[in-house]
This record gives sequence, C-alpha cells and structure tokens, in this order.
Amino acid sequence: MEKRHRVFIAINLPPDIKKALAKYYDKYPELPAKWTAKDNLHITLEFLGYITDEEIAEVCKETAQIAKRHKAFSVKLNKVIYGPPNKTPKFIWALGEKSKELADLKNDLQRKEEIFTPHITLARISEWELKNLDQEEIPEIAENIDLEFFVETIEVMESELKRGGPVYSVLESCELKN
Repeated sequence: MEKRHRVFIAINLPPDIKKALAKYYDKYPELPAKWTAKDNLHITLEFLGYITDEEIAEVCKETAQIAKRHKAFSVKLNKVIYGPPNKTPKFIWALGEKSKELADLKNDLQRKEEIFTPHITLARISEWELKNLDQEEIPEIAENIDLEFFVETIEVMESELKRGGPVYSVLESCELKN
C-alpha cells in the first residue's frame, strides 16, 4: 500500500508575528487548552487530507501556477477570540481582517467562491474540561490586537502527527507575483 501524507496549503507567519502571538500562551493559564507550538502557527488556506507522493507532485505544480496569478498582499490580525464565533469554544484564534486578495487566493485554490476570514489557531480547547469549569472560571477572551505582515509565498505543507503534537514541514514554497 502506497504511503500517504497529511498535506495542506498554508501561509506561514514571519518569526516576529509568531513571537507576538505566543505571548498569549501564558495569559490564560486556567483554560483547559493545548497551545499550538509557536513554530507551527500558520493560516490554513486548504486542507487536502492524506494524499500520495504522485498527488503531492501535482498539488505542488498546481499551487505554484496559482501563486503566480496572485500578487503579494498584507494580512492584518485584529483580535484574539474564542472560535468559532457564536458556538461552544473549541479554539482560541487570532482573527484577521477579510481581504479581497486573500479571498481570491483561497477561492482559486479551492475552486469555489466564498468569503474567508483568516484565522490562526493559537490553542485547542478541551470541551469536556471546559464544561466542568464554573462559568466564572472561564476567562473572557476578546482582545484587540494590531499585527500586520506581508505575504509573498504560500506553502504546500506536510503534517506528521507525533506524540508531542504535529510536526510541519514545507514540501514546496510558491512565490506570489510581485
């Protein structure tokens, strides 16, 4: 049986943005949450699932072609919130502003039209443990932030699930046009 790889397409964050977001990790010690490794912080554009080496080669080729059709752009992160909004919290997200450039890129990758609000998963919340906390023990999370970075590449990434958490590696880095 052919080996399959867990693959997604993402925007990796610059080191200074990762460092700024990691400052929130110690801010909510009472939350039953598993925080994302700082080096793994990213914006997922498309999760492809488990695919073969042959399919990876095709994905890398298609992603490079799509990247060449889109100009580099900025992403503005403006909030740290529970996600998804208006539901039982499952995550802590750094939320970004909607942008036409980002939506166009994501829609091109997915071959569909939809509005996309970029978000970065800072932590996964244990719903079971959260339900066992008193309501007063659950902190309010709705912080305004002001972070911005320039996106010049998108990456085809592999995620290997390990005991200590996922390990991500870049399979292909695809430059956006200037």
